[in-house]
Amino acid sequence: MSRPRVLRGRWAVPVALFALLAGSVATAGAASAVPAERQAAAATLYVAPGAAPGGNGSARKPFATIAQAQQPAHRLSADADVVVHLAGGTYRQSKPLTFGSGDGGQNGHTISYQAMPGQRPVVTGAKQVTGWQVQDQTNNVWSVHVGTGVNTRQLYVNGKEAPRAAIQVSRSDFTFTRSGLTITNPALNYLAGLSDQNHMEVESLNSFTDRYAPVRSISGSTITMQQPAWNNNSWGYDTINAPFAGGTMYLENNYAFLRQAGQWYLNSSTGDLYYRAQPGQNPSSLDIELPRLQSLLGISGSYGSPATGLRFTGFRFTGTSWLGPSGSDGYADQQSGAHITGAYAMPADWLTNCKSGCPQFEATRNRWTQMPAAVQVSAATNITFSGDTFSELGQAGLGVGNDGAATASRTGLGANGITITGNTFTDDAGSGIQVGGIQPDAHHPGNPRMTNQNIVISNNRVSGVGTDYKETAAILSTYVTNATITHNQCDHLPYDGIDIGWGANDPGGSQDYVNRGTYNYQPVYSTPTTLKNNTVSSNLVFNTKNSMFDGGSIYSLSAAPGSVISDNYMYDNRHTTALYLDEGSRYLTVSHNVVQGAGNWALTNANANNHTDDSTFSDNWYNGGNTYVATGPPHNNALTGNVQVSGTNWPQGAKEVIQRAGLRSSGGGGFPTGHHRLVTGSDSLCLDVYGAGGNLGRQLDQRPRKNTAGTNQDFTPR
Repeated sequence: MSRPRVLRGRWAVPVALFALLAGSVATAGAASAVPAERQAAAATLYVAPGAAPGGNGSARKPFATIAQAQQPAHRLSADADVVVHLAGGTYRQSKPLTFGSGDGGQNGHTISYQAMPGQRPVVTGAKQVTGWQVQDQTNNVWSVHVGTGVNTRQLYVNGKEAPRAAIQVSRSDFTFTRSGLTITNPALNYLAGLSDQNHMEVESLNSFTDRYAPVRSISGSTITMQQPAWNNNSWGYDTINAPFAGGTMYLENNYAFLRQAGQWYLNSSTGDLYYRAQPGQNPSSLDIELPRLQSLLGISGSYGSPATGLRFTGFRFTGTSWLGPSGSDGYADQQSGAHITGAYAMPADWLTNCKSGCPQFEATRNRWTQMPAAVQVSAATNITFSGDTFSELGQAGLGVGNDGAATASRTGLGANGITITGNTFTDDAGSGIQVGGIQPDAHHPGNPRMTNQNIVISNNRVSGVGTDYKETAAILSTYVTNATITHNQCDHLPYDGIDIGWGANDPGGSQDYVNRGTYNYQPVYSTPTTLKNNTVSSNLVFNTKNSMFDGGSIYSLSAAPGSVISDNYMYDNRHTTALYLDEGSRYLTVSHNVVQGAGNWALTNANANNHTDDSTFSDNWYNGGNTYVATGPPHNNALTGNVQVSGTNWPQGAKEVIQRAGLRSSGGGGFPTGHHRLVTGSDSLCLDVYGAGGNLGRQLDQRPRKNTAGTNQDFTPR
């Protein structure tokens, strides 16, 4: 997919041209967030980057920043809808934009921040890097001083994330200890002589976790790791020292690991940035962007007075880096962006006896923290994102109703009436879209207004996300009431396409969690969670599981009464599971889906103790793969009318599902009015004729990596 050109320098708007564009807004069509009949009566403001100081928001004297338009737009919204027209160009932010209760629409009116027709405003938290000097002519390594104390986990080169300096190592090169690693391969003895040892990290890419642990020091053959990251990465499930599958390891973030062209390293202590360019290439000819912000936009009011009535259309959000994993907590990943921070009491034998869970580990579960998103929405109603691009972001792209700990405002949850339609998410380090929380107030809110509800996710393309945190799904929806996830395309992913649900918090609990010791640290609830009445329909999900083993193209966890998974088309999922109802999934209807080329077309991770019960798989089509659905007492899951076909000889009903699945005309997101899909005799080939673009062939990770695709051999609960 082509990306908008980033304009540099002072952006000057010819007054006559801006006035002409202002006159054409009512007929802007796909670029407009506000219906034409309402635009005619709407108040208007204008913003252009680099506009002259003293602007009043008119077409002839536009504001220079988005922030300058916020309060004038809010005042005007007392009497009418407001449209804030943004000229194309780069809006570099020195701090995140924030919209609170006093920045939204009033009296039922809406404020729409939208791109001028044919233009693309780029909101970025990055700074362009210039002034490169040759550091190592032989290897074409260049350097530039960017400021002492500056830190980042990402660098973006010509609109694409560049890989950090890293080398792949074998697990057999080390033994694992309570304090870190002992080197057993003499070829790695050089590590003790490296400088900047405490910048170095160990990454382990496992079955459903992607873990990062920072190094403290290296002496001889002893690698001492920072705490509490090492402890938290070494106990629980799918750990750094005992992965359930996979377990590919990397050493990262040191100058000595600049082995390949395109890699970079930042010495945050000295403020020196290094880039290994292609042979004969000068990085001064490249657009190299260094993120300086951890988030770009926060929309959050209070539960009593939520932020409301805001629309954002035609933006590109880019240029962030979440720095949480760079501290002593590292990234003690548990799944889907949830991770452990802080220290916990551990048993004496935790290294050996807690690598597949132990009772004390359960003390962490209620305190897992979500990955923060670059654009955050909480305590908010009637918010819309349409026709936007979320790319080159160092975490999840868009977070809606996440826990307070994952939001800059610290007021989490409380998202109601949020629409996400016609957007593109690509080259983001985590999930594209992350809805809902995971801590107690998410599933059993202390205040009813905390409930996340009425969320629409439609017509979005989520492609090539999870670049750094590969256990993140394209779309994650946890504890939500009335979520509709429909007509999205999720492709070229390291992990799952669409995940719904979370946790062990259903009424009556689970004997599995009794056995683990979970309820020593949290209550057994007697009332249902907020997870109910959700629909996952008509989505196109393909090319998943490029890095991870466990999970599904579409995946469910815990009871979701009234929820439906229907009319989705899934293919090329690396022969793992397509429709996966994991532990505790109950009361779902799974119908009229088409599964092409799966190892398991349908699976329920059921045992006598986990209540993976009372769901129905009906009238689905699949062309192979195992059926692991627990039917009969006590589970009572039903299999009815499902049809296995030979090759791709799909019956008419399946063809109709295939044709309808995925993107459709959004009336506002700029997608084509129709699409056609050619299904061939190959399980892995599907030709989409609607703007698949260059991302279809892009690599999720530029580091050398062995094939980590696998099968769901180990259905270990978590």
